[in-house]
Amino acid sequence: MKLFLLEDDDAIGMGLKYSLEKEEYEVFYVKTKAEALKSWKENTYDLCILDINLPDGNGYDVCRFIKEKEDVPVIFLTASDAEVNVVMGLEMGADDYVCKPFRIGELMARIKTVLRRSGKGRDPEALGHDGALEIKNVRIHTGEAKVGIVDEDTGKEEMVELTALEYRLLLAFFNNRGNVMTRSKLLEDMWDVNGDFVNDNTLTVYIKRLRDKIEKDPANPQIIKTVRGMGYIVEK
Repeated sequence: MKLFLLEDDDAIGMGLKYSLEKEEYEVFYVKTKAEALKSWKENTYDLCILDINLPDGNGYDVCRFIKEKEDVPVIFLTASDAEVNVVMGLEMGADDYVCKPFRIGELMARIKTVLRRSGKGRDPEALGHDGALEIKNVRIHTGEAKVGIVDEDTGKEEMVELTALEYRLLLAFFNNRGNVMTRSKLLEDMWDVNGDFVNDNTLTVYIKRLRDKIEKDPANPQIIKTVRGMGYIVEK
């Protein structure tokens, strides 16, 4: 899967490239509008992540050029959640946007959602009602950063209040479904582009709190399962 990344901030760009490559994406990274247009004249990609403010123009121009060439999913990175920025991007055909500062786990989930919607995703059964990500009866609405629990008998969805760290932890588990997550891997995935982090003791507390909120029986968890001596797993 080839991803195109346009970001003029080198610290953010290199950090994203590293994180995306760890998820086994092939990443082509550029910093300017000129570099982006040149690359798109010579190559094609499966998904684009575009910064809006650039030293020689803006990401809107790049998005317009890409969409005229072919229908490729686009996610905007914006330093503001101002409605005018969001609307302009969506009207150009962008599929999603993420506001800076953002969490790596959140962006990963957005990427996977957009790829699935475009038919390029690797696990389409995980995309549920209204495009929400689903783990058993848990729905993650990434566009609103909200989580709901679906009643198995009535089908009614009840929203639950998660803290920012609990939400990031849930996304980390979702992004690694089917794989055992060691504590060190979880801690690493919960870093964001600003270097905020959670220590090992705090991680234990947040896993317990998350289970209390999403598990039917937290004492006997069926979603976030413990793998003794190794870590945790959320099954596909």
